Amino acid sequence: MAGSPIPVIDLGPWRSGGPEARARTAARVDEALRAAGFLLVTGHGVDPALPARIREAAGEFFRLPATAKSPYAVTVGGRGWLGPGAEANSYAEGAASPPDLKESWSFAAEEPTGVPSVDAEWFAPNVWPAEVPRLRPLVTEYLRLMRNLSDELLELLAGALGLGEEHFTRHTSHPTWGFNLNWYPGTEVVGPPLPGQFRIGAHTDFGTVTVLDRQLGAGGLQIHTDADGWQDAPFDPGALTVNIGDLMARWTGDRWRAGRHRVLPPPADTPTEELISLVYFYECDPHTRVESLPAPVGRVVHDPVDSHTYLRGKLDSISVTHTQE
Repeated sequence: MAGSPIPVIDLGPWRSGGPEARARTAARVDEALRAAGFLLVTGHGVDPALPARIREAAGEFFRLPATAKSPYAVTVGGRGWLGPGAEANSYAEGAASPPDLKESWSFAAEEPTGVPSVDAEWFAPNVWPAEVPRLRPLVTEYLRLMRNLSDELLELLAGALGLGEEHFTRHTSHPTWGFNLNWYPGTEVVGPPLPGQFRIGAHTDFGTVTVLDRQLGAGGLQIHTDADGWQDAPFDPGALTVNIGDLMARWTGDRWRAGRHRVLPPPADTPTEELISLVYFYECDPHTRVESLPAPVGRVVHDPVDSHTYLRGKLDSISVTHTQE
Protein backbone atom coordinates (compact mmCIF):
# COMPACT_ATOMS: atom_id res chain seq x y z
CA MET A 1 0.00 0.00 0.00
CA ALA A 2 1.66 3.17 -1.24
CA GLY A 3 2.60 5.61 1.43
CA SER A 4 1.82 3.18 4.24
CA PRO A 5 3.94 3.45 7.39
CA ILE A 6 3.75 -0.37 7.47
CA PRO A 7 6.26 -1.76 4.98
CA VAL A 8 6.65 -5.27 3.65
CA ILE A 9 9.92 -6.64 5.02
CA ASP A 10 11.43 -9.60 3.17
CA LEU A 11 13.54 -11.64 5.60
CA GLY A 12 15.68 -12.96 2.74
CA PRO A 13 18.15 -10.04 2.62
CA TRP A 14 18.45 -10.09 6.41
CA ARG A 15 19.18 -13.81 6.43
CA SER A 16 21.56 -14.07 3.54
CA GLY A 17 22.37 -10.62 2.20
CA GLY A 18 25.57 -8.64 2.55
CA PRO A 19 26.14 -5.88 5.09
CA GLU A 20 24.48 -3.20 2.95
CA ALA A 21 21.33 -5.27 2.36
CA ARG A 22 21.09 -6.12 6.04
CA ALA A 23 21.57 -2.49 7.00
CA ARG A 24 18.81 -1.38 4.61
CA THR A 25 16.42 -3.96 6.06
CA ALA A 26 17.25 -2.94 9.61
CA ALA A 27 16.73 0.75 8.82
CA ARG A 28 13.29 0.09 7.30
CA VAL A 29 12.30 -1.90 10.37
CA ASP A 30 13.41 0.88 12.70
CA GLU A 31 11.47 3.49 10.70
CA ALA A 32 8.28 1.41 10.64
CA LEU A 33 8.34 0.56 14.33
CA ARG A 34 8.83 4.21 15.20
CA ALA A 35 5.81 5.20 13.11
CA ALA A 36 3.23 2.48 13.75
CA GLY A 37 4.74 -0.49 15.59
CA PHE A 38 3.75 -2.81 12.72
CA LEU A 39 5.44 -4.70 9.88
CA LEU A 40 4.35 -7.08 7.15
CA VAL A 41 6.90 -9.90 6.90
CA THR A 42 7.52 -12.15 3.91
CA GLY A 43 10.18 -14.79 3.41
CA HIS A 44 9.10 -16.31 6.73
CA GLY A 45 9.04 -19.90 5.51
CA VAL A 46 5.53 -20.79 6.74
CA ASP A 47 3.66 -22.88 4.18
CA PRO A 48 0.26 -21.16 3.77
CA ALA A 49 -1.40 -24.57 3.70
CA LEU A 50 -0.62 -25.01 7.41
CA PRO A 51 -2.65 -22.06 8.78
CA ALA A 52 -5.41 -22.97 6.31
CA ARG A 53 -5.63 -26.46 7.81
CA ILE A 54 -5.57 -25.00 11.33
CA ARG A 55 -8.47 -22.70 10.44
CA GLU A 56 -10.45 -25.60 9.07
CA ALA A 57 -9.92 -27.67 12.22
CA ALA A 58 -10.51 -24.76 14.60
CA GLY A 59 -13.69 -23.79 12.79
CA GLU A 60 -14.99 -27.31 13.31
CA PHE A 61 -14.64 -26.81 17.08
CA PHE A 62 -15.99 -23.27 17.23
CA ARG A 63 -19.15 -24.26 15.36
CA LEU A 64 -20.01 -26.91 17.94
CA PRO A 65 -22.92 -26.13 20.29
CA ALA A 66 -22.03 -24.29 23.48
CA THR A 67 -22.79 -27.38 25.53
CA ALA A 68 -19.91 -29.18 23.81
CA LYS A 69 -17.51 -26.26 24.26
CA SER A 70 -18.34 -25.24 27.82
CA PRO A 71 -16.34 -28.05 29.53
CA TYR A 72 -13.22 -26.36 28.12
CA ALA A 73 -14.12 -22.86 29.36
CA VAL A 74 -11.31 -20.82 30.97
CA THR A 75 -10.64 -17.21 31.86
CA VAL A 76 -8.05 -14.97 30.18
CA GLY A 77 -4.57 -16.44 30.58
CA GLY A 78 -5.90 -19.99 30.84
CA ARG A 79 -5.53 -22.83 28.37
CA GLY A 80 -8.76 -23.73 26.64
CA TRP A 81 -11.90 -22.03 25.36
CA LEU A 82 -12.60 -18.35 25.92
CA GLY A 83 -16.31 -18.15 25.26
CA PRO A 84 -18.50 -15.19 24.32
CA GLY A 85 -18.14 -12.30 26.72
CA ALA A 86 -14.94 -13.55 28.36
CA GLU A 87 -12.64 -10.74 27.26
CA ALA A 88 -12.71 -6.97 26.78
CA ASN A 89 -9.36 -5.74 25.47
CA SER A 90 -10.18 -2.05 25.78
CA TYR A 91 -9.76 -2.35 29.56
CA ALA A 92 -6.00 -2.71 28.97
CA GLU A 93 -6.14 1.00 28.07
CA GLY A 94 -8.44 1.81 30.97
CA ALA A 95 -11.45 2.25 28.67
CA ALA A 96 -14.68 0.48 29.60
CA SER A 97 -16.51 -1.28 26.77
CA PRO A 98 -18.87 -4.19 26.14
CA PRO A 99 -17.09 -7.57 25.82
CA ASP A 100 -15.28 -8.40 22.60
CA LEU A 101 -17.32 -10.15 19.89
CA LYS A 102 -15.22 -13.26 19.54
CA GLU A 103 -14.40 -16.69 20.86
CA SER A 104 -10.86 -18.01 21.26
CA TRP A 105 -8.99 -21.20 21.93
CA SER A 106 -5.89 -20.29 23.93
CA PHE A 107 -2.59 -22.14 24.19
CA ALA A 108 0.50 -21.10 26.12
CA ALA A 109 4.00 -22.22 27.07
CA GLU A 110 3.95 -25.54 28.91
CA GLU A 111 7.49 -26.99 29.14
CA PRO A 112 8.39 -26.73 32.86
CA THR A 113 11.37 -24.73 34.07
CA GLY A 114 11.77 -26.75 37.27
CA VAL A 115 10.88 -23.74 39.44
CA PRO A 116 7.55 -24.74 41.02
CA SER A 117 6.18 -21.23 41.55
CA VAL A 118 7.03 -20.19 37.99
CA ASP A 119 5.71 -23.39 36.46
CA ALA A 120 2.43 -23.22 38.36
CA GLU A 121 1.71 -19.74 37.02
CA TRP A 122 3.21 -19.77 33.53
CA PHE A 123 3.94 -23.32 32.29
CA ALA A 124 0.78 -25.38 32.86
CA PRO A 125 -0.07 -28.15 30.36
CA ASN A 126 -2.10 -27.19 27.32
CA VAL A 127 -5.59 -28.53 26.73
CA TRP A 128 -6.74 -29.92 23.38
CA PRO A 129 -10.32 -30.36 22.18
CA ALA A 130 -11.06 -34.08 22.00
CA GLU A 131 -13.70 -33.38 19.35
CA VAL A 132 -11.04 -32.25 16.83
CA PRO A 133 -7.96 -34.48 17.31
CA ARG A 134 -6.31 -33.29 14.09
CA LEU A 135 -5.85 -29.83 15.60
CA ARG A 136 -3.01 -30.91 17.89
CA PRO A 137 -0.34 -31.94 15.34
CA LEU A 138 -1.13 -28.91 13.18
CA VAL A 139 -0.84 -26.42 16.02
CA THR A 140 2.27 -28.14 17.41
CA GLU A 141 4.07 -27.68 14.11
CA TYR A 142 2.89 -24.07 13.79
CA LEU A 143 4.09 -23.27 17.30
CA ARG A 144 7.54 -24.64 16.48
CA LEU A 145 7.74 -22.35 13.46
CA MET A 146 6.49 -19.34 15.43
CA ARG A 147 9.05 -19.79 18.21
CA ASN A 148 11.91 -19.89 15.72
CA LEU A 149 10.54 -16.97 13.71
CA SER A 150 10.00 -14.84 16.82
CA ASP A 151 13.60 -15.29 17.93
CA GLU A 152 14.74 -14.37 14.43
CA LEU A 153 12.58 -11.25 14.57
CA LEU A 154 14.09 -10.30 17.93
CA GLU A 155 17.55 -10.61 16.37
CA LEU A 156 16.42 -8.34 13.52
CA LEU A 157 15.01 -5.86 16.02
CA ALA A 158 18.28 -5.80 17.94
CA GLY A 159 20.11 -5.16 14.68
CA ALA A 160 17.70 -2.33 13.86
CA LEU A 161 18.77 -0.68 17.11
CA GLY A 162 22.46 -1.13 16.37
CA LEU A 163 22.81 -3.70 19.14
CA GLY A 164 24.25 -7.18 19.19
CA GLU A 165 21.78 -9.66 17.71
CA GLU A 166 21.52 -11.54 21.00
CA HIS A 167 20.47 -8.45 22.97
CA PHE A 168 16.87 -9.68 23.31
CA THR A 169 17.23 -13.40 22.62
CA ARG A 170 19.55 -13.81 25.59
CA HIS A 171 16.29 -13.38 27.52
CA THR A 172 14.38 -16.05 25.56
CA SER A 173 16.12 -19.26 26.59
CA HIS A 174 12.89 -20.49 28.25
CA PRO A 175 10.29 -17.87 27.35
CA THR A 176 6.58 -17.69 27.87
CA TRP A 177 4.29 -17.23 24.90
CA GLY A 178 0.60 -17.35 24.15
CA PHE A 179 -1.21 -18.52 21.04
CA ASN A 180 -4.84 -17.70 20.32
CA LEU A 181 -7.09 -19.04 17.63
CA ASN A 182 -9.60 -16.18 17.43
CA TRP A 183 -12.99 -16.86 15.87
CA TYR A 184 -14.94 -13.83 14.67
CA PRO A 185 -18.40 -15.07 13.66
CA GLY A 186 -21.16 -13.03 12.11
CA THR A 187 -24.13 -11.34 13.73
CA GLU A 188 -26.23 -14.50 13.41
CA VAL A 189 -23.99 -15.87 16.20
CA VAL A 190 -23.04 -12.78 18.25
CA GLY A 191 -26.02 -10.53 17.58
CA PRO A 192 -25.81 -6.88 16.51
CA PRO A 193 -22.88 -5.02 18.10
CA LEU A 194 -23.64 -2.73 21.01
CA PRO A 195 -22.38 0.87 20.94
CA GLY A 196 -18.61 0.80 21.31
CA GLN A 197 -18.41 -2.97 20.83
CA PHE A 198 -15.76 -4.52 18.58
CA ARG A 199 -14.56 -7.96 17.69
CA ILE A 200 -11.52 -6.83 19.67
CA GLY A 201 -11.43 -3.43 21.35
CA ALA A 202 -8.59 -0.97 20.91
CA HIS A 203 -5.42 -2.01 22.72
CA THR A 204 -1.72 -2.69 22.44
CA ASP A 205 -0.28 -6.15 22.98
CA PHE A 206 1.67 -6.81 26.13
CA GLY A 207 4.83 -8.72 25.24
CA THR A 208 7.77 -8.38 22.86
CA VAL A 209 6.56 -9.33 19.37
CA THR A 210 3.23 -10.61 18.09
CA VAL A 211 2.99 -12.63 14.87
CA LEU A 212 -0.44 -12.66 13.23
CA ASP A 213 -1.76 -14.76 10.37
CA ARG A 214 -4.98 -13.00 9.42
CA GLN A 215 -7.72 -13.13 6.82
CA LEU A 216 -8.85 -10.12 4.82
CA GLY A 217 -12.28 -8.93 5.90
CA ALA A 218 -14.46 -5.85 6.03
CA GLY A 219 -14.74 -6.38 9.79
CA GLY A 220 -11.01 -6.85 10.13
CA LEU A 221 -7.88 -5.35 11.60
CA GLN A 222 -7.38 -1.61 11.96
CA ILE A 223 -4.17 0.12 13.04
CA HIS A 224 -3.83 3.49 14.76
CA THR A 225 -1.09 6.00 14.04
CA ASP A 226 -0.69 9.57 15.20
CA ALA A 227 -0.51 10.76 11.61
CA ASP A 228 -3.58 9.00 10.20
CA GLY A 229 -5.75 7.88 13.13
CA TRP A 230 -7.56 4.59 12.53
CA GLN A 231 -6.91 2.96 9.15
CA ASP A 232 -7.58 -0.50 7.75
CA ALA A 233 -4.42 -2.56 8.09
CA PRO A 234 -2.64 -3.30 4.82
CA PHE A 235 -2.96 -6.89 3.70
CA ASP A 236 -0.59 -9.11 1.75
CA PRO A 237 -1.72 -12.74 1.36
CA GLY A 238 1.89 -13.94 1.49
CA ALA A 239 2.86 -11.92 4.56
CA LEU A 240 2.53 -12.32 8.29
CA THR A 241 1.58 -9.21 10.27
CA VAL A 242 4.05 -8.42 13.04
CA ASN A 243 3.69 -5.84 15.79
CA ILE A 244 5.59 -5.03 18.94
CA GLY A 245 4.03 -4.99 22.38
CA ASP A 246 4.35 -2.96 25.54
CA LEU A 247 7.42 -4.72 26.91
CA MET A 248 9.40 -4.09 23.74
CA ALA A 249 8.29 -0.45 23.63
CA ARG A 250 9.46 -0.01 27.23
CA TRP A 251 12.71 -1.80 26.45
CA THR A 252 13.43 0.66 23.64
CA GLY A 253 12.61 3.67 25.80
CA ASP A 254 9.62 4.41 23.55
CA ARG A 255 11.78 4.76 20.46
CA TRP A 256 9.32 2.23 19.06
CA ARG A 257 5.64 2.36 19.73
CA ALA A 258 3.57 -0.62 20.74
CA GLY A 259 1.25 -1.19 17.79
CA ARG A 260 -2.23 0.02 18.75
CA HIS A 261 -4.98 -1.86 16.97
CA ARG A 262 -8.54 -3.14 17.04
CA VAL A 263 -10.75 -5.53 15.07
CA LEU A 264 -13.96 -4.07 13.66
CA PRO A 265 -17.37 -5.61 14.46
CA PRO A 266 -19.20 -7.66 11.82
CA PRO A 267 -19.94 -5.22 8.99
CA ALA A 268 -23.53 -4.13 8.45
CA ASP A 269 -23.41 -4.89 4.72
CA THR A 270 -21.94 -8.40 5.18
CA PRO A 271 -23.19 -9.36 8.65
CA THR A 272 -22.43 -13.07 8.21
CA GLU A 273 -18.71 -12.48 7.60
CA GLU A 274 -16.62 -15.04 9.51
CA LEU A 275 -12.88 -14.75 10.12
CA ILE A 276 -10.33 -16.83 12.04
CA SER A 277 -7.00 -15.32 13.12
CA LEU A 278 -3.90 -17.13 14.36
CA VAL A 279 -2.16 -14.91 16.90
CA TYR A 280 1.20 -15.79 18.48
CA PHE A 281 2.22 -13.57 21.40
CA TYR A 282 5.91 -13.85 22.23
CA GLU A 283 7.30 -12.70 25.53
CA CYS A 284 10.59 -13.51 27.31
CA ASP A 285 11.95 -15.56 30.19
CA PRO A 286 9.90 -15.25 33.37
CA HIS A 287 10.90 -12.35 35.60
CA THR A 288 13.21 -10.68 33.12
CA ARG A 289 14.16 -7.17 34.26
CA VAL A 290 13.08 -4.86 31.45
CA GLU A 291 15.05 -1.60 31.52
CA SER A 292 14.76 1.20 28.97
CA LEU A 293 17.67 1.56 26.59
CA PRO A 294 19.40 4.90 27.24
CA ALA A 295 19.71 7.79 24.79
CA PRO A 296 20.46 8.14 21.96
CA VAL A 297 18.55 4.90 21.27
CA GLY A 298 15.82 5.42 23.86
CA ARG A 299 13.59 8.48 24.12
CA VAL A 300 11.99 7.96 27.55
CA VAL A 301 13.40 6.28 30.65
CA HIS A 302 10.71 4.09 32.19
CA ASP A 303 11.06 2.60 35.63
CA PRO A 304 12.37 -0.97 35.29
CA VAL A 305 9.68 -3.65 35.45
CA ASP A 306 9.57 -7.35 36.12
CA SER A 307 8.35 -8.68 32.78
CA HIS A 308 5.88 -11.16 34.18
CA THR A 309 4.51 -9.05 36.98
CA TYR A 310 3.70 -6.59 34.20
CA LEU A 311 2.18 -9.29 31.98
CA ARG A 312 0.00 -10.70 34.75
CA GLY A 313 -1.42 -7.27 35.49
CA LYS A 314 -2.30 -6.75 31.84
CA LEU A 315 -3.90 -10.18 31.46
CA ASP A 316 -5.99 -9.58 34.57
CA SER A 317 -7.09 -6.19 33.29
CA ILE A 318 -8.81 -7.57 30.17
CA SER A 319 -10.65 -10.42 31.89
CA VAL A 320 -14.34 -9.56 32.03
CA THR A 321 -14.61 -11.51 35.28
CA HIS A 322 -11.94 -9.22 36.74
CA THR A 323 -13.35 -5.99 35.31
CA GLN A 324 -16.80 -6.68 36.77
CA GLU A 325 -15.59 -7.37 40.31
